[in-house]
Amino acid sequence: MNLIPAYKKGEALVAEMDSLLNDGDRLHLWWLGQSGFLLQWNGKRMLIDPYLSDSLTKKYADTDKPHIRMSELVVKPSLLRNISVVSSSHNHTDHLDADTLLPLIKNNPGIIFLIPEANRDFVANRIKSSREFPVGIDAGHQLTLGQIRLHGIPAKHNEIEKDEKGRHRLMGYVIEMGKWKIYHSGDTLWFDELVPLLSPFRVDIAILPINGNDPSRKVAGNLDCREAARLGQQIGAKMVVPCHYDMFTFNTADVNEFAQEAESIGQAYTILRGGEQLTLV
Repeated sequence: MNLIPAYKKGEALVAEMDSLLNDGDRLHLWWLGQSGFLLQWNGKRMLIDPYLSDSLTKKYADTDKPHIRMSELVVKPSLLRNISVVSSSHNHTDHLDADTLLPLIKNNPGIIFLIPEANRDFVANRIKSSREFPVGIDAGHQLTLGQIRLHGIPAKHNEIEKDEKGRHRLMGYVIEMGKWKIYHSGDTLWFDELVPLLSPFRVDIAILPINGNDPSRKVAGNLDCREAARLGQQIGAKMVVPCHYDMFTFNTADVNEFAQEAESIGQAYTILRGGEQLTLV
């Protein structure tokens, strides 16, 4: 199978990122595949849900649920430096990948690892760290990490899961960097509270999954193309960026369908290729 080529990858991609690192007038965003994004502004880099390995392809190679990769690996985690914050939205491996996180943490002394507080023990075990290393947040709470302000938003995948203390295991984040607000949903389905929770933020970009919810895949589902476009519209997002497609053959969607749905309701959007940049001014 021929892999979908990256728009830019490897050292060329890192060189582009580095050339814009200290830009305080614009926010830069790159799609790294699946739900992984790098946000960059004024010398600060935040890496969201990075999956930069083939760990799932290896894990499921001889099962009834093979994770056959569709797209080129955009960048090896060992090449990414100057990362201020890395985040995980929940415990699924394509959002909490030890093969990505371990070299990333090693190469970025002082990095802050943001997680749902409910997942602390699971996360520490997966990355072989102390319990104290991750920084936890719960839905409805906010915290400031240097120049980055974060708000915890609940997610549903396929349930709204909580621990014994009522803390959310599945989350998204509204991220404030400079004057911009970015919503990254993590994995989520639509639920009634999502629109009123998000509307007050008036986000500049909503990063939303589009691969849908098909029980035959034997994995938890997400928004589909129509739902992602309409969620962006209902929360007043200035732009929707689709994600969570073109990584694994069994769990993807046609991004052109998303484009048609967004255009039909007048929702602005940007479709990125792996390693492609989007700049906000």
